[in-house]
Amino acid sequence: MLISLNNAVTHDKRLEHQIDAWSWLDEHLTDEQKEGFAVRYRNELKHSVTFENTWDGVRAAAEKAGAKFSEVVAAQWAQESSWGEHTACTHNYFGIKTTKDNGCHVETKEVYDGKEVTITDWFKRFPDLYSCIDYLVTRWYKDYEGYKGVNRAQSRNECAELLTKEGYATDPNYATKLIQIMDRQLKTPGNQTPKPEVKSGFNPWSPFDYKVTPHITYGELTLNKESRRFTKQYQCDTALELCKFLEKARAGFGNKPIIITSGHRPPKENQAVGGASNSEHLYSAPNVGAVDFYLQGVDIHQLQIWCDKTWLYSLGYGADRGFVHLGMRTGKPRVRWDY
Repeated sequence: MLISLNNAVTHDKRLEHQIDAWSWLDEHLTDEQKEGFAVRYRNELKHSVTFENTWDGVRAAAEKAGAKFSEVVAAQWAQESSWGEHTACTHNYFGIKTTKDNGCHVETKEVYDGKEVTITDWFKRFPDLYSCIDYLVTRWYKDYEGYKGVNRAQSRNECAELLTKEGYATDPNYATKLIQIMDRQLKTPGNQTPKPEVKSGFNPWSPFDYKVTPHITYGELTLNKESRRFTKQYQCDTALELCKFLEKARAGFGNKPIIITSGHRPPKENQAVGGASNSEHLYSAPNVGAVDFYLQGVDIHQLQIWCDKTWLYSLGYGADRGFVHLGMRTGKPRVRWDY
């Protein structure tokens, strides 16, 4: 007799035979099926942005995923999928392989010992373009499981060269091909470190030990994690304004140390900690951002009262939880709430 999984979930009481049934199902599902379930169960598809299968669309997706040089990701897309026309498997624009028989089994050409050979291999499926780009950026551009990502490059050309050095592609001319694509598409030389126009010395690629204000470092706003780096200058500008107020609070309470418990939380990190989908911690637009903090050795309820009287914008009464939420949102209204 067949049973609907929705009905099974509804009537599940964690009885021994029910737990055994779920365990059996878990053992028999493929990793691909589990991944698809996880995406839908966490509602990631509902809140994701649809990116066009174009040069600009790929760059936008790469920036969202956290690539320092989105043009390199776009060049990889152009090189490996013939500008989005051909994929190795469903929404697989970068020839990303899988080690299990849960993708597409197709022929591909690779270079070994200087010779091009044709092999048959398994390639990974993805639910959409962004999922594929996010997979690539997470594992190759960011620091990942002990691997130092190519975001460490100082120019787009160096980024392309690092992909080859780190073994992303077997073609020894891979970096050259990417550089040629970027030069043609962007019509600017790519061998120089970009010098973005910024409103202050603080910018997304400042080192984590950079002092945003005299007593607050960039690393404190990001938990010293590459995945939490800011990617837009306006995020840094907002953080700077928040940090200036934290310095004011510090001075007002005898220069006690500032302890930031939560700063920038990109979408994945925000979701992982159960943050609201529109959380100020996302720094999702100009003049939107937040920090949760306390002052070491200071009565947190007194600090909260002081901030309530002094801070002009958003304030979350989190003292009972060990922090004060200081934030801003679009229009910079004065907002107060309890947790």
